[in-house]
Amino acid sequence: MRVVNSHIAVIGAGSWGTTVASVVAQNQPTMLWARRDELAKQINTQHQNVDYLGGAVLTESLSCSAKLQDVVQNAEIVMMAVPSNGFREVLIEVAKYISPSAPIISLTKGLERETLMRMSEVIVEVLPRHSVAVLTGPNLAHEILAGQPAATVVACADDEVAKQIQVLVTRPTLRVYTNPDVLGCEIGGVVKNVIAIASGIVEGMGFGDNSKATLITRGLAEMSRLGVALGA
Repeated sequence: MRVVNSHIAVIGAGSWGTTVASVVAQNQPTMLWARRDELAKQINTQHQNVDYLGGAVLTESLSCSAKLQDVVQNAEIVMMAVPSNGFREVLIEVAKYISPSAPIISLTKGLERETLMRMSEVIVEVLPRHSVAVLTGPNLAHEILAGQPAATVVACADDEVAKQIQVLVTRPTLRVYTNPDVLGCEIGGVVKNVIAIASGIVEGMGFGDNSKATLITRGLAEMSRLGVALGA
């Protein structure tokens, strides 16, 4: 497995992008891109992202910049944490500066609104010569920053790249699994949100645990059938 010798770029300083950047910065020099200069300054000087993560303290060595070129240029790996509705637009800008050999990791759950493409498909369309992976799982940013036990998965067709990301993201309280099924992992990350909303509706209507368990169980079965139908 290849050892990473340069910095990791994380694009998008929302709650999840900042959290992943803070985690990775404990293992490898990491730079985070924020749209706003004032947010970049806050992360660099106060080691906080108050708008998205309240008073949570970030890894002190994490560096942040509002200049995309500074973050992406010479990065060994690029992690994309931009929301799905702006993912392609930012990725096109990233393409101007990215190293030809850098894998691209999507941290984004969702589908592109206009095309219904998964984020890995958008990456392949914009940067077809790069390795593509997806980091996804039942992950809440605040809990991971607080060091609560959690797990996530790196989905990638290239096992070497998957293991490389696994090493970068793993922490004592965060276990990272690998999986070659990119499509299945992405679809699961999208559709589970539908089930979560439905579960909230069930609770709001005053139904009990039996109703929620039934919904979740049948929802999982439906998610599996959808994934298989799409080729997972």
